[in-house]
Amino acid sequence: MSLPLSDDDKFHEECGVMGVWNAKDAAALVALGLHALQHRGQEASGIVTLDDGGGFHAHKGLGLVGDIFGDAKVMAGLPGPAAVGHNRYATTGETAIRNVQPLFADFEFGGFAVAHNGNLTNAAQLRRALVRRGCLFQSTTDSEVFVHLIAISLYSNVLDRLIDALKQVQGAYSLVGLHNGALVGARDPLGVRPLVLGRLNDGWVLASETCALDIVGAEFVRDVEPGEIVVIDDAGVKSIKPFTPAPERFCIFEYIYFARPDSVVEGTPVYDTRKRIGAELARESHVGADLVVPVPDSGVPAAMGYAAEAGIPFELGIIRNHYVGRTFIEPTDQIRHLGVKLKHSANRPALEGKRVILVDDSIVRGTTSKKIVEMVRQAGAAEVHMRISSPPTTHSCFYGIDTPDRAHLLAAQHDVAEMAKLIGVDSLAFISLDGLYRALNRPGRDAANPGYCDACFTGDYAIPLTDWPTNEEQRAKLLQPSL
Repeated sequence: MSLPLSDDDKFHEECGVMGVWNAKDAAALVALGLHALQHRGQEASGIVTLDDGGGFHAHKGLGLVGDIFGDAKVMAGLPGPAAVGHNRYATTGETAIRNVQPLFADFEFGGFAVAHNGNLTNAAQLRRALVRRGCLFQSTTDSEVFVHLIAISLYSNVLDRLIDALKQVQGAYSLVGLHNGALVGARDPLGVRPLVLGRLNDGWVLASETCALDIVGAEFVRDVEPGEIVVIDDAGVKSIKPFTPAPERFCIFEYIYFARPDSVVEGTPVYDTRKRIGAELARESHVGADLVVPVPDSGVPAAMGYAAEAGIPFELGIIRNHYVGRTFIEPTDQIRHLGVKLKHSANRPALEGKRVILVDDSIVRGTTSKKIVEMVRQAGAAEVHMRISSPPTTHSCFYGIDTPDRAHLLAAQHDVAEMAKLIGVDSLAFISLDGLYRALNRPGRDAANPGYCDACFTGDYAIPLTDWPTNEEQRAKLLQPSL
C-alpha cells in the first residue's frame, strides 16, 4: 500500500533566506545555499545581485531552485560580488510571481532588495495605514510593508530608515537586505526565526541555517542575535542593537521538524536534539513492541533515539519515494484506492507479524497518520502504536509557519484517546511539554520564562496578534485552553 501525495498534511515550512557579500559568483553561491534551504520553501525562489558598478539584477520564478537557476544563461544575467536570495512557502499572499522575493525598490538613496522569513502580526493594520497615505502595493505579501515603511521614513540614510521600519512592525522575522553600500541582516527582538553569520574567504554569508553555509564552504561565525541588525560592508561586520532587550523565544519547532537535521541551531546540533527527543519519548511512554519504525523522513532521528533508549530494533518499515515532485496526474478515487505508490510504501517483510511503534514528529489534521496506520496494518503488522516527538499541536501559528485553522487541528478538538481511535492505533502518546524541554537540556518548561516560542502547543503567544479578529467571541474561541 502507499499514500497519495495530495493527502500530505504536514506543517509547511516557513521560508529560507540567504545573502552573500564580497564573493566571486555571488549569485551561484546564493543559488547553492537556497538549494540547501529548499526544505524551507518549495513554491518559488528569487535572487537579486549587486554588480561592481552599483547596478542591480534580478531573477525570480515559481518552482524549485534547480529548475529556476539551473540555466547558465540565467546565472550569467546575475553578475556581481553581492547577492540576496529567498525560498518561498506562502504563509501570507497567494502563490504568484509578484509575491516572489526578494522584493526590490528604487529609493532616493538607491536600490534596496529585501528577503524576509516569518510573519508580521500587524501587517494588515500597517498596510491599511500605508494605503491611506498613498502607497501603492504591488504584492499581497506582508513583506512589502517593509519596503513602504522604508520609503516614507523621514530618516536620511538607509540603515536608519530600516531601523525605523523595524520598530513599527510586530511579528517574527529574519531578513536579509542589500543596498548599494552593504548587506544587512536582522532578527526580531524575540529571535523567533533563525539567522546565522558565516565567513567565506574575504567575504561574508547570512543564511537561515548552517546547512547553507556548509554547501558553499563558509565557516560558521555565530548566530545573529535576537533584536540585532548586522551591517556587512567592505570594512567588515558592524552590529547594531536598536531594540529594548526582551526574553528570547526561539521557535521550538525548528528542533522538532523544520530545520535540516545536519544544521546547528542556536548552538545545538539538530540531529542530536531529535535523538534526545526520541529517547525522552521512550522513557515517558514506551510500550512492548518488536521494532521501532520512523515515518520518513522527519521521524528518523527521533525513532533512532527511541529505539536506542528502549533497546529494541530500529527498522525502515516504511520506504519513501524521493523522486516524487508535484503529482503528475490528478488521481481519481478509484486510482487512489488502488494505492498508487506516490510517496510512501510499506516494507512488508519487515512489518509482517510484528508489534510496531511508529515514530513521527507531529499530528496535524490526522489524515496522513490514519493512512500510514492503515498501510502498516495491511502489511501484516500485529499491533500498531504511534509515538509523536512533539506535544499535541492545539493552536495555530501566526509567526511564519503555515498551519491550519485551529478548528482543523486534530489535537484541538479531541483528547489523546479519541485521537488514537480516529487514526486507528492500539495506543498513541506524545512527548510531554516538560519532556521536550528536558531534551533541550532544560529541567522543564518555566512558564514565567519558557525561552522558546511554543505557542502551537500552549497558546502562549509572546508577540501581539494585532491582525487577529477583534470580535471577543472569535478571539475567545481561538484562544480557548488546550484539551
